[in-house]
Amino acid sequence: MSRPPGRKQDNHKIDWHLPTISSSASAHHMSRELFVLTYGALVAQLCKDYEKDEDVNTCLDRMGYGIGVRLIEDFLARSAVKKCRSYSETAEMIAQVAFKMYLGVTPSVSCTSATGDEFSLILDKNPLVDFVEELPAERASLCYCNLLCGVIRGALEMVHLAAEVTFLQDKLKGDAVTEIGIIFLRKTEDKKHKRNK
Repeated sequence: MSRPPGRKQDNHKIDWHLPTISSSASAHHMSRELFVLTYGALVAQLCKDYEKDEDVNTCLDRMGYGIGVRLIEDFLARSAVKKCRSYSETAEMIAQVAFKMYLGVTPSVSCTSATGDEFSLILDKNPLVDFVEELPAERASLCYCNLLCGVIRGALEMVHLAAEVTFLQDKLKGDAVTEIGIIFLRKTEDKKHKRNK
């Protein structure tokens, strides 16, 4: 294979063998970086395919939903977690176990309603934007990480918890933190009561 004139020869060697000491950590690190780069390319392509940011946001949410529907099985098998008994336990499980397992970060959780059905996951560091400096000015309403909302919503639906999941704050849009809001749409007791009828 010849190289184009004027281009320097790349001497970068990629070693795909995992070290024997800490293979799981290395595999996670490499796959996360690959995912982040691939995700960036996906968002860029969607921005080319769709003129409106709302269409891109909807597409990312829909893709995330499909991932969440399938990912919950892997999560339950690998984490061996017990059934959550409240919305607060569920929100903590998402933050403490799921985010840590798949993205390598642990968001803080805060309850944002007196009824205990609305929560915020606050990310000081969002790994999906590791290689993104800022959104283009013409894409001001783009929700770059909307895939995460779909993943959470899809996974929750598969364990019979309907939820509305949206970005409330985003560092890419100048906010101090990235905040994902989760609103659980029906009470666990109501669901059990309806089944017994």
